[in-house]
Amino acid sequence: MSGGLGLLISPGIYAWDLETQRSSRLASPFQGAFDNVNRWFATVCPEGAKERGRGIRFPGINAWASQKVIATLNTIWETVMLLRFALTVSLTLSTLSVVSGAEPAPLDTSRGDKMIATYFRAETFRLRDRCLTDVNSLDAWKKQRTEYRRQLLEMLSLDPMPKRTDLKATVTGTVERDNFIVRNIHFQSRPGLYVTGNLYLPKKIDKPLPAVLYVCGHGGVKKNGVSYGNKVYYQHHGSWLAQHGFVCLTIDSLQLGEIEAIHHGTYRYKMWWWNNRGYTSAGVEAWNCVRAIDYLQSLKEVDGERIGVTGRSGGGAYSWWIAAIDERIKVAVPVAGITDLENHVVDGCVEGHCDCMFTVNTYRWDYPLVAALVAPRPLMIGNSDNDGIFPRDGVERTMEKVKKIYRLYGAADKLTLNLTVGPHSDTPELQKPAMAWLEKYLKGSGDGGVAAEKYFKPEELRVFDKLPADEINTKIHETFVAAAKTPEPPASKEAWKKSRDGWRQALVDKSFRGWPKEASALNVKKAFEVERHRLRFSAYDFDTQHAIRLRLYVVRRAGDHQDDLVVLNVLDDAGWKKFLSTMRPGFEKELAGETLPEGDKKAFESEQKMHQSFRWAMAYVAPRGIGPTAWNQSERKQTQHRRRFMLLGQTLDGMRVWDVRRAAEALRSVGHLKETPLWLQSSQTMAGVTLYASLFTPNVTRLDLHDLPKTHRDGPIFLNVRRYLDMPQAVAMAAERSRVVIYQAGREGWEYPAAVAKKLDWDKKQLQIRKTVAPASRR
Repeated sequence: MSGGLGLLISPGIYAWDLETQRSSRLASPFQGAFDNVNRWFATVCPEGAKERGRGIRFPGINAWASQKVIATLNTIWETVMLLRFALTVSLTLSTLSVVSGAEPAPLDTSRGDKMIATYFRAETFRLRDRCLTDVNSLDAWKKQRTEYRRQLLEMLSLDPMPKRTDLKATVTGTVERDNFIVRNIHFQSRPGLYVTGNLYLPKKIDKPLPAVLYVCGHGGVKKNGVSYGNKVYYQHHGSWLAQHGFVCLTIDSLQLGEIEAIHHGTYRYKMWWWNNRGYTSAGVEAWNCVRAIDYLQSLKEVDGERIGVTGRSGGGAYSWWIAAIDERIKVAVPVAGITDLENHVVDGCVEGHCDCMFTVNTYRWDYPLVAALVAPRPLMIGNSDNDGIFPRDGVERTMEKVKKIYRLYGAADKLTLNLTVGPHSDTPELQKPAMAWLEKYLKGSGDGGVAAEKYFKPEELRVFDKLPADEINTKIHETFVAAAKTPEPPASKEAWKKSRDGWRQALVDKSFRGWPKEASALNVKKAFEVERHRLRFSAYDFDTQHAIRLRLYVVRRAGDHQDDLVVLNVLDDAGWKKFLSTMRPGFEKELAGETLPEGDKKAFESEQKMHQSFRWAMAYVAPRGIGPTAWNQSERKQTQHRRRFMLLGQTLDGMRVWDVRRAAEALRSVGHLKETPLWLQSSQTMAGVTLYASLFTPNVTRLDLHDLPKTHRDGPIFLNVRRYLDMPQAVAMAAERSRVVIYQAGREGWEYPAAVAKKLDWDKKQLQIRKTVAPASRR
């Protein structure tokens, strides 16, 4: 492709990442003050609570007054952060203006913010309204239950279930008090994946005792740079249980354990490729729980048929996972560990939770379905009425849906909600009923007794004096879910067809399941059409799905004629800004509703000349979240919106593929372009989005892909895609359907599609690798 705005798609100089600006801001005289405010606020409000301003109570004042204090603190914090942002942008753009000669206007995201909020609400309610609504009899539930459990295992990265290797359980020390002892132990849930824990036992054991697996929330204990694990933070639960006739195994979580690994892949570290891999740290926690039960059943002190589970916050979530997937759990007491999608997505609770709280929601579940898998076993749901990250309304909605399943079993008496007064905290009011429930169903009687106490210093419960050199905890996210290997080129057309069709089905079932089942009406409406400067410039609005309405721009030579081809340019943020700067000199009035950068007269003149030389129509679309529908540009909101998509069983990139498909449909609905040969063109990550859209769009003549990522590790992000294929296989699939031209600095990375093309004797023009031509803006 030569000429035309399509070749000018390139990374924009206004795409700022505040994280990468941090080091340059250190020279600012305001930096120290900003850092002090951040540290102070983090001390007052732990992670998650500051996001919502709920769930914290200050000593000496009531809950209502506490929340007023938090609201004031939030206002102060947001004001300081806005000042920090304003100063950063001001300093950065003042430097930029020396180069560009202009300062862009602030981006108005009100349209996009309203659109995406409406979308998230509609998608959430769609999943809510179908959750458990088709279960009308016990037989119907039992028929579905097996498949639901398999789906949950898959969404926890546990289907197929990993091999149960030797636990290599080791006791590294023992401490004791008057009537119970604690063994400091570790085992390997898979080779090199260490689980550290404390095993609490009564001193006198006459026969095998019931056991409780206690799973810990995010309460780390660290001294002088040494992590003692969250098992130390929650030690009082094990002590109480051992003193009341139980064996209790308290285990560290992957994050905040003695070996400090990662929960926050998407939340904090931008490891969006976790979605591609179908990986969630919740899966590791669930697997460690499975192996912890194996360990308990191996002990002579334990009655392996009487095992329960409890934990709070993160431990509450892990209690749900293990109780739902493993029938060996006979009674469960998850505390502050579950709420519904409405709370998470619409109300924003996702912003206070790390990745270990969520599955890879391939099958688009709402959370009552997880809870229903525990039925008919005894289940107590514990929660506080003022918990900011597990709000009362969502917990009660979850409880009501689960009641339906327990009633079908005739086991309504085995389900209860212990709702107490207070914030997100480990209170006696939550502890004592939980212990009584475990006593009742594992021992036959009990009332919970007195509140639990802490007896040990962190050093006494430490497992490792020196961390093992062969640990894989810190990199388990790289290997827990295997990526698909690069296949050999097909031996025949039949072999190729089998691979291609399998990949396509995997994309439909596992990656793009969040697409609408049936496409709604496009509702294409012409927004404007003008002729000026020997060009015809028009725009068409269309619905890509409910609440998502996009604009398609078309530029062609003025007058009535048949175009030889139409190129649909799929724009990223940089491409959108370049489009505006190119078209502004000739059509500023028509673009007045957008935040316009400085006009580029030379680029506009080039556009004019191209259209006078060729009868090409150039179309432009910015998928959701870009350009006209851009939403809040803060790094936090960008991250949390992507996580909202994840909770809905989608990804932002995956839904942008849908947008490109719909844009191609809308373009073909324009009268003079219905039969015109269609080319697709884009750059970088959006080139990957465009590539996949072509696999589901009929009659695409050609793809021009600039700097296409060679692996999904670099984007685009689609659920589970790397379990089945990578970018080279997608290129091969596309090259069978359309001519594919990839522009890049070298030729490496595409050996597989080249080998497929050669093996199957495709036309040499089906796949071409061409040297990148520097965009005009960089020449």
